Amino acid sequence: MHPAPLLTALILAGSMTAQAPHGQAKDIVGTAVAAGSFKTLAKALQHAGLVEALQGKGPFTVFAPTDEAFASLPEGTLAALLKPENKDKLVGILTYHVVPGRLMAKDVVGKRGLTALSGKPLAVEVGDDGVRVAGAKVVKTDVMASNGVIHVIDAVMLPSDAPSIVGLAQKAGKFGTLLAAAKAAGLAEVLDQKGPFTVFAPTDEAFARLPEGTVASLLKPENKARLAAILKYHVVAGRVTARDAVVAGEAKTLQGGSVAISIDDGRLRVQDAAVIGSDLDASNGVVHVIDRVLLPR
Repeated sequence: MHPAPLLTALILAGSMTAQAPHGQAKDIVGTAVAAGSFKTLAKALQHAGLVEALQGKGPFTVFAPTDEAFASLPEGTLAALLKPENKDKLVGILTYHVVPGRLMAKDVVGKRGLTALSGKPLAVEVGDDGVRVAGAKVVKTDVMASNGVIHVIDAVMLPSDAPSIVGLAQKAGKFGTLLAAAKAAGLAEVLDQKGPFTVFAPTDEAFARLPEGTVASLLKPENKARLAAILKYHVVAGRVTARDAVVAGEAKTLQGGSVAISIDDGRLRVQDAAVIGSDLDASNGVVHVIDRVLLPR
């Protein structure tokens, strides 16, 4: 999601909630300010126009970098981000630290990944040295607020510059037919902006294996609905890694049907297609490359 409409949505949400009565828990911003170790975060939120938003109804889960975390950024980074012309970039970074809902530490640990308000993925790693979210170590958990919960982290999380699913496919150079089909079906814009999605992406060679004339027929305007159904059969809502897919054993597609996922002779398979490339990260999802086109039964 682009920072501008996201900011509008957050501000609208923020305007819905009144101040907490005296004696009750403060909202997320108030809690952070009272702690005394998040002055830079509070300043950044103010410059980004997100203070009112995070005082809103929520609930929100905030991974909050300390002042020391901001100080460890390369020299000049923070000053540049606080300039008015970089407001969209600052909003993108700050909303990368916020997840919808109230996720306690036990909830975070139980997940392999989260999706930030910015729409980008947050990897969760649990190791001998503790828990890390997008590479930042969680140093304090479950700081309660009236509209959510704060987990303190030791570094500022910076979103990756990974392209969208469409951008990734364009860059790879082997999904020309898939991109043409998505455009003809009216799905290219969706896969470029929204999400997150998991896409089982057939290569050009996979489309070439279809019976002669099949692709040309599907690209005709009168077959748009059928083409859209086939493409949606390759898309799953959410970000599903290869490991998650194997554990689940199946995945429900946007088309409505489900695809079976299995390991055969050491190779991951989706229906009768072999996965020949997995976990390609995109800004709005993940792509697994397959060697056949999946056709709904």
